[in-house]
Amino acid sequence: MAEENKLNAHLIGVELYFEDLQAGKRFYNETLGLELLDEVGGHHARFNAGPTFVCLESKGSESYPSRDKAVIFLEVSNLADAVRSIAVERILEMTPYGDGRRRPWAVLHDPEGHNVVLLEASLSTFAAQNANSDTTASAP
Repeated sequence: MAEENKLNAHLIGVELYFEDLQAGKRFYNETLGLELLDEVGGHHARFNAGPTFVCLESKGSESYPSRDKAVIFLEVSNLADAVRSIAVERILEMTPYGDGRRRPWAVLHDPEGHNVVLLEASLSTFAAQNANSDTTASAP
């Protein structure tokens, strides 16, 4: 049995360190299409990732640095369409079909070498999103 969430915590964002913040900004905005929410020049850039955010920060700008290992997981509605829009030659590895335990996925690197894993949304995700949008659309 899974342990209870003692803090009642939920993920609100992820931060990655970058040597070249401008290259990271171009990748997350132009290649992945994430909307830039805010930035402080030379320090950080924060992007909208749905209910969470992805923050890129200049390496060495914090007094409490973390280890460099990081992987970003982004859910997409259609993996094949996402891969085509990014450019298939950027994809390092891909499993375009689910096996009952795992969803279709693909991985590419951002300019600093962080893994960016694209996961195809499950049918239950679509159902939940559609239910929320139907409720929102019909609200007065």
